[in-house]
Amino acid sequence: MRKADSGKRTGKKICKIVLAALLLTGTVGCGRQVADADDRTGDRIRIVCTIFPEYDWVKQILGGQAEEAELTLLLKNGADLHSYQPTVWDMKAISEADLFLYVGGESDFWVENALANADNPNCRTLNLMELLSDTVKEEEDTEGMQTVQGHEHGMGEYHVHEDAEVLEKEIEYDEHLWLSLRNAQTVCEAVTETLCELDSGHRDIYEQNNREYQEKLQVLDRKYMEAVEQASVPALLFGDRFPFRYLTDDYGIAYYAAFAGCAAETEASFETIVFLAEKAGELGLPAVMKIDGSDGAIARTIAENTKTKDQKVLLLDSMQSVSGQDMEDGENYLSIMERNLEVLKEALLVADQS
Repeated sequence: MRKADSGKRTGKKICKIVLAALLLTGTVGCGRQVADADDRTGDRIRIVCTIFPEYDWVKQILGGQAEEAELTLLLKNGADLHSYQPTVWDMKAISEADLFLYVGGESDFWVENALANADNPNCRTLNLMELLSDTVKEEEDTEGMQTVQGHEHGMGEYHVHEDAEVLEKEIEYDEHLWLSLRNAQTVCEAVTETLCELDSGHRDIYEQNNREYQEKLQVLDRKYMEAVEQASVPALLFGDRFPFRYLTDDYGIAYYAAFAGCAAETEASFETIVFLAEKAGELGLPAVMKIDGSDGAIARTIAENTKTKDQKVLLLDSMQSVSGQDMEDGENYLSIMERNLEVLKEALLVADQS
């Protein structure tokens, strides 16, 4: 992801120092050597997930066994992956986990320290970016996209190498892998395999739940393909950050956006607004997109500056703002992706197939 400024890097350094101190005091690590390690409830599997999609995938594979496991979600109630820093209690949950799932991108800089002193041989980890390494994409600067302040379009972020006065381009990877239904299938297979290893007595249950869930993911994947084949306009336009590259690449959807998916910018330049407004008119787009957690101000400004001024502002959910209340109300990965499909149909002018 992009590093917005030196303040962000300083914050990371401070957090690393704090985490290192916790490790030295025995508070964290993947072992059970913590103050309350003996209060483990029976033989329950303890599973910790950093983000909502991971949490929901595990829950679906566990099925009825979810009540017999201790499943913890760290980033909840709207916590942002890109600025999240774990609390001591979060670190304690990780320290007692049998299975820990995390994205593995730059935003998870703290994980290395959290696991540095792991002494529990039964603690398993699933790093999404390692698991999905063949599909991980670099962030890209598309036409009209506003880049980090001080850098021209398409140049990316450069820095001076410590040992030489030369500029090196820093590779930024897109962390939003969960927004691909195909990636979801791969992760669920890995989750199933790991759960079967940790709890072989319920192997049949986990494998059956996985087969049923895989079928649902595949059906929805086909619905996305069919919708895009019926699209009447050629692209999506985001007056916002763009975390949907994995989704758009899966189905060959072109896009324009104000910022990259991991950008920290919140205000678009005049040039960015004008470019996107003109592009919306040029392509005959019926909508300008925003994402969850956004106030939609940039998207509305773009819509108000098109020639027709009749574009709707539609929300595509990247699952970065799912709250505890949403989960209590029954929100899950599939329900959000199904809702995103309906939004996509409206934005691409897909004829009603019912």
